[in-house]
Parts: sequence; C-alpha cells; structure tokens
Amino acid sequence: MDLTSPRVIRDIQNKFGFTFKKGLGQNFLTSRDILTKIVDSLENETDVLEIGPGFGTLTAALAERMDKVVSVELDDRLLRVLEYTLGDFDNIKIVRGDVLKLDLRSLIKDEFGEKNVSVAANLPYYITTPVITRLLEERLPLNNIVVMVQKEVAERITASPSSKEYGAITLLCRYFCEPSIVTAVPASLFVPQPKVDSAVLKLRLLPKSAVSAEDEKLLFRVIKAAFSQRRKTLLNCMCSAFPVAKDKMSKILTEAGIEPSRRGETLSLDEFAHVSDNLIKILRQ
Repeated sequence: MDLTSPRVIRDIQNKFGFTFKKGLGQNFLTSRDILTKIVDSLENETDVLEIGPGFGTLTAALAERMDKVVSVELDDRLLRVLEYTLGDFDNIKIVRGDVLKLDLRSLIKDEFGEKNVSVAANLPYYITTPVITRLLEERLPLNNIVVMVQKEVAERITASPSSKEYGAITLLCRYFCEPSIVTAVPASLFVPQPKVDSAVLKLRLLPKSAVSAEDEKLLFRVIKAAFSQRRKTLLNCMCSAFPVAKDKMSKILTEAGIEPSRRGETLSLDEFAHVSDNLIKILRQ
C-alpha cells in the first residue's frame, strides 16, 4: 500500500478508528519524493534506528533499502496499525517506549551489536530539541541523524554567527556534528497539515569534537550564559552567570582575544572554547 497517499491514510484511520493526537505532534508525510531524499541522505547506511514511525511511512521506505530498522513508538494505539502496514517486512522491529526515557545505548547494542548506526525521524516539534540534545550529548554510536523538524529549528541549527537565528543550539550541534539542511518541506505535504513548514535536517557526527575545551560542561555553561540575554554584552552576561568580578571577567575575555563589548551571537565555537579555557583558570583559584 502507498502510505504517502492521503486516501490510504484515511482508510487506515477508519479501519482502526484512529484519531490524530495534537499533543503527540502526529503529522504524517504524504510525499514519496521527500521520503527518497531522507533515505538517500543516510548515504550507505545499512542499519537505522527510527524515532516515531507513525503509520510506518518512513519505516517502510527505510526497510526497502536497509538491512535492519528498529523503530521506537510511544503511542500504544499505533502498534496494531504498524502490524498491518508493515506486516510484509521481516527486517523491522517496533519497540514500544519513550525515546527520552529509553536506554538508547543498550537498545542500539542489543539490536545492532557494536557497529555504528544512523537515526531517522519525523520528530514532533515539541520534542525536537530535547531529542537532538540527548542523541548528541550521550555520544551514542551514530554516524548520522536525519530528522524532519520545524523549518525555523533547522535554520537555527545551521545558522552562522551574527545572524538572528544563531544561538546555543547552533553551537551545541556544531560541537558534535556537521549540520546541513537536506530539503525544505511545505506544510501541505502532511496529514493533518501543520501550521508551519518543515525541513529535513542532517547532522553528520564528527569523529571527535569540533573544538578542544578543557572542561566541556563549562564550555556549554559559557555558551548558555552568552545567549541568556541577547541584547546585553558578553561581559555583562558572563558576570551575571559566574562569580567573577567585572574587571577580572573583562581580562579573561581580552586574554581570549575577545572584546568584552561584543555580544554572544558574534562569537564562533572556537572563540567560546578560548573563553571557557581562560575562565576555568580563574574558577580554580
């Protein structure tokens, strides 16, 4: 069956008495072309962990090209639907659970062994940032993360310094991976149709962090502080976040090659690392 067909989606709804839950962000893709672009962007991957299969539209497209697809689904109501839509495949396993609570490292090891895999997902907008953050910070054995997200989120993650979209999530992603937008996806290509457009975002995991920081947690505290009050200077933001006198903080920034009057949105990831490494010397005194 063509799971991208609105008519087929309606038929499945009627067959199982399924209603979309707005609170779960259930919007199902109706474009075969976009599915192909998602699968192609996974390059030569053979094993994939999928998050949120819905009616199995992306799941089936993945299973046609992959050796194994393990898909995590939160909504119990969809388990019977997935048995129906994906019954012809023998290389798909559905795991019931919340991706934000499951032990993903153990799941990947149990299902795929010691090899690296990729993640594919049509993420509900409300969990996009928590899911991406968890996948990156836990340093799971991943090659790529290819996800459907709100267009504005994709633009923030791929933003350049000094742009209004540039922020803490941009730097988090650039620390762990190389982000790019695969394609834009208009709202009209979903059922039900969301109020905003989407984009397919690809995060290619780096073999090691993009910059070297003496204290990774401190680096991200510095980044968070810098964007806590975007209209304030970096100096004022840092003084609000850390127990360091203003003159000493000014010296820390200057020694890192940063003018204290700059705003956080103008700093590169490498510059933030310099600030963090200089700050740690003072904090340890």
